Amino acid sequence: MDVQINGRNLRISEKLEEYAQRKLNRLDRYLPNISDVRLELTRQNTRQGKDVVVVQLTVRHQRGAILRTEERATEPELATALTNVIDNMYRRIERFKGKQSRKGLERFSEVYAATDEELEAAEEIPAEEMSEAASSEELVMTPEVARRKTIKMQPMTEHEAIEQMELLGHGFFVFHNQATGGVEVLYRRADGDYGILVPDARS
Repeated sequence: MDVQINGRNLRISEKLEEYAQRKLNRLDRYLPNISDVRLELTRQNTRQGKDVVVVQLTVRHQRGAILRTEERATEPELATALTNVIDNMYRRIERFKGKQSRKGLERFSEVYAATDEELEAAEEIPAEEMSEAASSEELVMTPEVARRKTIKMQPMTEHEAIEQMELLGHGFFVFHNQATGGVEVLYRRADGDYGILVPDARS
């Protein structure tokens, strides 16, 4: 398991990095076959003028599943944000492991669920590592598809897509990009700007 810790626009203290390394190096005890772990701490300027640090933790499994958690905090609260983002990753791992068997539901693709061998090899996450906010029911709950909707799309520019999304009052908008000819997803970022997701089906 490869573990990398990176800071962008800020210096990570030695004490904080040691704490992060100690916690992150345990992850494959609770979920075998992790290929790599990436912790990124990025300082961002907000429109209010205050610096915010985005703490993002990404775990990639050997079969292709990606688990990700994110927290935002001011620099003095960085240690708390780091603890929270790791606690949230424990919940993601429990959810991944909990999808192994659900009565009345088809088995999930092995990309997104732990195998029998992994469950046997995995250690239980100690109670002190888990936040009290997550119950066992929350960890394995899988929402159902309650609605399926067909949408008509006409080619439009990215700026037109932004205007349409704002008129709808949505946080995301699926549109046919006139420039690329593909179907893309426009979304509003937490910092107030916009992002676009471009599907790529290549393996």
